[in-house]
Amino acid sequence: MTELKQTALAAEHEALGASFTDFGGWKMPLKYTSELEEHKAVRSKAGIFDLSHMGEVRVVGEDAAVFLNTALVGNLAKIVPGKAKYSLIVNEAGGILDDLITYRIGEQEYLVIPNAANRHTVVEALQQRTEGFDVEIWDETEGISLIAVQGPASQAIISSVVRATEVELVEEVGYYAHTTVTIGGQEILLARTGYTGEDGFELYLPNEKAGALWRALLEAGVDFGLTPCGLASRDSLRLEAGMPLYGNELSTGRKPQEAGLPVVAFSKEEDFVGRAALEEAKADGLGKTTGQRLVGLKAAGKRAARSGYTITDDAGTPVGEITSGAPSPTLGHAIAMGYVEVAHSEPGTQLQVDVRGKPIPFEVVKLPFYRR
Repeated sequence: MTELKQTALAAEHEALGASFTDFGGWKMPLKYTSELEEHKAVRSKAGIFDLSHMGEVRVVGEDAAVFLNTALVGNLAKIVPGKAKYSLIVNEAGGILDDLITYRIGEQEYLVIPNAANRHTVVEALQQRTEGFDVEIWDETEGISLIAVQGPASQAIISSVVRATEVELVEEVGYYAHTTVTIGGQEILLARTGYTGEDGFELYLPNEKAGALWRALLEAGVDFGLTPCGLASRDSLRLEAGMPLYGNELSTGRKPQEAGLPVVAFSKEEDFVGRAALEEAKADGLGKTTGQRLVGLKAAGKRAARSGYTITDDAGTPVGEITSGAPSPTLGHAIAMGYVEVAHSEPGTQLQVDVRGKPIPFEVVKLPFYRR
């Protein structure tokens, strides 16, 4: 049995009494006390997460921009230094290898953030696509920690720990943008993206400085109701926000059009990997007139539909499958995401989910389920 990797914050989680789970080969906090209370803290005040299992891959070189435009489906050359973009990396068949956030650090430097379980796949794919480009790929995951602060009070918390001269930087950094701040003498990449549906920040820094930052943020957050949060609440928060999870909504067996992700930059000139397959899928109407499409599903009650459950029409004919589902702590009823045949994907469509042999009515709704 392979020993699970631990983040630089493992001792902090132990001290806080966290229960742990295996996530992408990492020993990660599942929850500290109550996942429900952690979820509510992020919606009403703020939560702090250790996301150091996520990958950090630096792309550097004269051809960095055009390389990423060839390697990924989005137009990364268009974003300016200080900004970030959500994109996908696909295979030749158009199947999704991972969804990524990419920060443009400088004219010739980007930071790509793959999911934990896909880090090696992404690094290998990027390295295989470098031929003919003046570019280098550096996997910096093992040396970098990532802490996220999410929730309505997140800006106030971050502002309270940076230098007084940098408070304006925190206030002015926009959504899907980043800046550099100093906390406790340590220079930190501060980004504003998030995966919870709330305002929030991500802080990237060397492993050896992570413990001090974690403790400083917790201390500063006492007056703001900052709560340590695990992956259980992170999952329910992202589900309410209608955000896909790789391995659930996204996989090599799905194309961006099925997932309803309008991130493929067909207008860019580069012949990116998977372009021909995705152009064919677009021409065929995949996700619009043919095949399946990812939808939101809302139940009247609290009984949840879980991943893998069959979705049927009123006649009991299977029309799709649940990818994620749970009771929504914020909305008070069960919600789910799943793939259904396009003919059944319009909001307002009444469907059923086979929940342990009992058909439970669900209605197709627009995503996200929750907006702040």
